[in-house]
Amino acid sequence: MTPTHVALTRSVRRAGRGRAQSFGRHPAQALVPYAYLFPTLVLLLVLMVVPIVMVIGYSLMDAVITTRESQFIGLDNYVEILASGKFLTALANTFWFVSVSVVAHMLLGLGFAMLLNSEAVSAVTRTVFRTLFVLPWLLTVAIIAILWRLLLNPNGVINAILSALGVVSGQHEWLADPNMALAAVTFINIWAGYPFFMISILAGLQGIPRDLYEAAEVDGAGAIRRFWSITLPQLRPIIISMALLDIIWTSQQFALIWMTTGGGPLNRTEMLSTFTYKLAFSDYDFAAASASAVIVLILSMILAYFYVRSQQARD
Repeated sequence: MTPTHVALTRSVRRAGRGRAQSFGRHPAQALVPYAYLFPTLVLLLVLMVVPIVMVIGYSLMDAVITTRESQFIGLDNYVEILASGKFLTALANTFWFVSVSVVAHMLLGLGFAMLLNSEAVSAVTRTVFRTLFVLPWLLTVAIIAILWRLLLNPNGVINAILSALGVVSGQHEWLADPNMALAAVTFINIWAGYPFFMISILAGLQGIPRDLYEAAEVDGAGAIRRFWSITLPQLRPIIISMALLDIIWTSQQFALIWMTTGGGPLNRTEMLSTFTYKLAFSDYDFAAASASAVIVLILSMILAYFYVRSQQARD
């Protein structure tokens, strides 16, 4: 008997034993995997599915929660929300806030990550810079809001520095100025969020094989050529994933806006999150707030779909 025949015979015997074991297994054993999944499925049902279904139901009713006899009105709440000028303002502000924040996070994160990964900077300097650059990410949203409200106060440090440089005159109220409030809160969000990009891109830079750069140098490629031909293509999956995640997180930013401007002045910093919150807990219009929340949920699901697609393409 040849070695091939011996191997085939052993495989047939193992397959036969496997079928015999599966036929002889008790039916209760087949439920064991589902028993492990049961607690997780219950938590998902209670914490996610039930609230989402309730909010969708509320969005199709009128005067929910505040009255006992609410009625089904179909999509009227959605029509009212989508035709609301405040909603369109909040949508435009959110789009501007998210777009500028994500682009700035990406550029600052990439620049600082390349600085920390450069061999031209000493190890001690890289350690000091790494600590300084990560500090904003370690602060909570409440501390960030209080810190920047003090810094941007008419009598704060920012006004003092800019007045000394001749950029502004007098005591400027940045967060109360309708023309500057959105730019001010966007700047604060950029300052608080770029370290996450920086750390992720730095990890990606350290994973690029040095052989690629050495081969490019042998071929006569300069620093700019190596950046466009090696660094960016190698970092592209990380940058795309981080950008999509940042879009989702920034579009849901609520605490920073609420603790700095509260959506004002004159709705100039109103976001979809603060708009929905005010509908529910200032106007007590829970039905309209539910419709707004469902619209935000749909937008978030569209972004999540593109994030999952990017992850599948990366794998």
